[in-house]
Amino acid sequence: MDERHEKFMKRAWHEAKKAGQKDEVPVGAVLVAESGDILAMTHNRTIELMDPVAHAEIMALREAAQKVMNYRLLSTTLYVTVEPCIMCMGAIVHARVSKVVFGVKDPKWGAAGSLYDFSEDSRLNHRPQIIEGVYEDECRALMQDFFRSKRNSPE
Repeated sequence: MDERHEKFMKRAWHEAKKAGQKDEVPVGAVLVAESGDILAMTHNRTIELMDPVAHAEIMALREAAQKVMNYRLLSTTLYVTVEPCIMCMGAIVHARVSKVVFGVKDPKWGAAGSLYDFSEDSRLNHRPQIIEGVYEDECRALMQDFFRSKRNSPE
């Protein structure tokens, strides 16, 4: 496994953990420039911001675009703990992110190979490279623990 991928995925995992502590679905994202500089590091904030599109990936794309003063995020790599959903993969394609590295597949929402595969759709004008399974066990455990606690929580 590429050491760089694991390093940045661990950072995304820590962001996901922060989300879970705020009772958000624990997804974290880190967007990295080709130079290795971190452009954005964030997590899901849909509940906090009362914003249905405040997924970790969207938040990272927004933050990075402001930082580089460009909506095109060429030659970047997005590290995310869970396979991006349809909305997030659409934004990733529009932003021209070069590579998406994720931890665990999402069979219900995933658009990087599980439910849909935007990265292989030749009808789209950009197709990011996908690397899956980085820090997979840890990412899976974080999600499972979160939803297990939700099921067992008296509300």
